[in-house]
Amino acid sequence: MLRTPSGGAGTGTAATGGGLMSIGTVLNLLREEFPEVTVSKIRFLEAEGLVEPRRTPAGYRKFGPRDVERLARVLRMQRDHYLPLKVIREHLDAQERPPAAPTAPGTRQVPGGPSEAAGAAPGGPGTARGGRVGRAELLAAAGADEAQLAEWEAYGLLGPAEDGGYAPEAVTVAKLVAGLGRFGLEPRHLRAMKAAADREAGLVEQVVAPLRRHRNPQTRAHAEARARELAGLSARLHAALVEAALRTGPR
Repeated sequence: MLRTPSGGAGTGTAATGGGLMSIGTVLNLLREEFPEVTVSKIRFLEAEGLVEPRRTPAGYRKFGPRDVERLARVLRMQRDHYLPLKVIREHLDAQERPPAAPTAPGTRQVPGGPSEAAGAAPGGPGTARGGRVGRAELLAAAGADEAQLAEWEAYGLLGPAEDGGYAPEAVTVAKLVAGLGRFGLEPRHLRAMKAAADREAGLVEQVVAPLRRHRNPQTRAHAEARARELAGLSARLHAALVEAALRTGPR
């Protein structure tokens, strides 16, 4: 939870009365929830187009409440879902665009995603409880049908949890698989990516496993933070290697 400079608590939003803040003030607001955030990290997110603070005539950054909230959302999505910054930026930009008209009668717009059939409201038949995503919601978000989802699951690209719901990350995976499919890449072509991701996850687990087994709760908590950091670095390295290969050609 972010707190205002005067000490009042908000509900995840830096409620500062609309005033502009320096980068130091923003850092103090974010550090309660994100202790590892730094000024360099905020500047990096700005350089990546995740936030666009105003500038004074002297060139100093000035952040508004919406900038702070957007930064917090970016940091949460990195921490909780290990998403690449490009995916996070596209997701947030899509959420902030005006909602499109329903594509057909009997549909409604789901915040941050495509239209979903009426009757599959959060907490209803289409959505599993406990933070899970229901099958109907997953299909609607990805713009896919049952046959496509069954094929993705058959190739191990995603799958439901024991309660029948899907983890939030499955929505991102489904959208990306569907997007690649529009370029002719079929699930069988993506097995190598899934295998590479599993190997990367295995490497991260090898590094943090000793910390997870430690008796000290603080050390175990540090293991989770270290795992998130390693996952983010791994994702950035993977993206950079792909871009480098496209520039120079595969070796």
